Amino acid sequence: MTVRCLHALIIGQLLGWEAVATEPESELLFSLQTHPVICETRNLEAVLSKKGEAPKLRLIADKSFGQQTAWASLGPPGERWNFEQRENLEATVKNTSTAKVTVTLWVVSSHGWDAVGDEATLEPREEQQLSCDLREAYPDGTPKIDPTSIREIRIMLQRTAPGASVEVTTLKATGKIETWIRPGGRLDVPEMEHGRPAPGRRVRYQLPSDRGTRIYSALYLPPEWQAGKRYPIIAEYPGNAFYSAKRCWSTGRPEQCVMGYGITSGKGAIWISLPFVDRKSGRIAENGFGSKDGNDTCAHALAAMQDLCANWGGDPERLFLSGFSRGAIACGYIGLANEELASMWKGIIACQHYDGSAWNQSNMGGALQRAPRFKGSAIFQIDNDRSKYAPLEERSDPHIEWTWRKSGLNYHATAMFLDDRPLMQELRLWFTRHSSPD
Repeated sequence: MTVRCLHALIIGQLLGWEAVATEPESELLFSLQTHPVICETRNLEAVLSKKGEAPKLRLIADKSFGQQTAWASLGPPGERWNFEQRENLEATVKNTSTAKVTVTLWVVSSHGWDAVGDEATLEPREEQQLSCDLREAYPDGTPKIDPTSIREIRIMLQRTAPGASVEVTTLKATGKIETWIRPGGRLDVPEMEHGRPAPGRRVRYQLPSDRGTRIYSALYLPPEWQAGKRYPIIAEYPGNAFYSAKRCWSTGRPEQCVMGYGITSGKGAIWISLPFVDRKSGRIAENGFGSKDGNDTCAHALAAMQDLCANWGGDPERLFLSGFSRGAIACGYIGLANEELASMWKGIIACQHYDGSAWNQSNMGGALQRAPRFKGSAIFQIDNDRSKYAPLEERSDPHIEWTWRKSGLNYHATAMFLDDRPLMQELRLWFTRHSSPD
């Protein structure tokens, strides 16, 4: 990963942002002196070229670029942008290279609200305007983002050649509409912070064996946490890194997880968002199950659970494993990979996929061998086809309680976990029942 910071002078001169856009079709202006802006880049260089009153941001893919994605992430002048009365966010982008390039414009809110995007495949020298709908919703009407709390605008290059480049010439919020109204009962997942674990905080947490690497978890202690007391744990795996403006946004990193917070409403349980581990690079595996076909991820999960029970009040009799998409597959592929790890879990919660999905190393033959290792009490499946995974249910201990439910979201995302839909009312009661001390 290549990371550089572009200070407010550069980004501000280029884009001229304001924290709250108030006039239709206005450029996003802000004070350079009081609102510094940080820009994260991956696999590209961001260069400002200013000609008179028409500055441009040029993004150039690294010459060693061999990934599917490269991007520049532009942060807000304060904690968040507020587009509560805006309909769209637009950018004009030109392909300035000789290679075809797919460009995606993302407006990123916070956990579970996902992101909205627009993309175009540009021929050499072609210019297009990209427009993100700030009021875009999932098929059931659930908003994709909270437009009052935007933490990142990302410009991404995909499916192109090393050295490909684009220029961004305008970026603005457009269309004045009615003030956005937040859905009632919606939960806000705490942002991951740096620092020591503490009640009510979600922090970047490393096992002692991971120090000196870039491998970490996101650890949350409930507000009522006290040293010396025991709490259930929800461990959660994230989905695979995947960026498609018309399908989904997923970073593949622990801090994107939301299930555990939604299941508990942030109370009464320790929640840890686990990484997939690549020991070769010393980094988180954003794609796939990690090094050694996931065995290094298995070892990390075992160590993490033992650490939480020894040092942070986790109850070894009340450990639950959860995951979305790739993370749901990992509930079986990783969580039941061996007898020692499988014996830890009292319950499993899997959403949109499960072990045996014929994805990477997970196939039904292997899943059928892993399924009988689960010795817990219950498995809760969300948005999964029961007939597809019936062989696993049949191979499991008959005393295990299987629950199969639909979220109603009708989209590959985790937004359903942060509201009060009937699914969540049932799942929260399910967790309370199964996580109560025997």
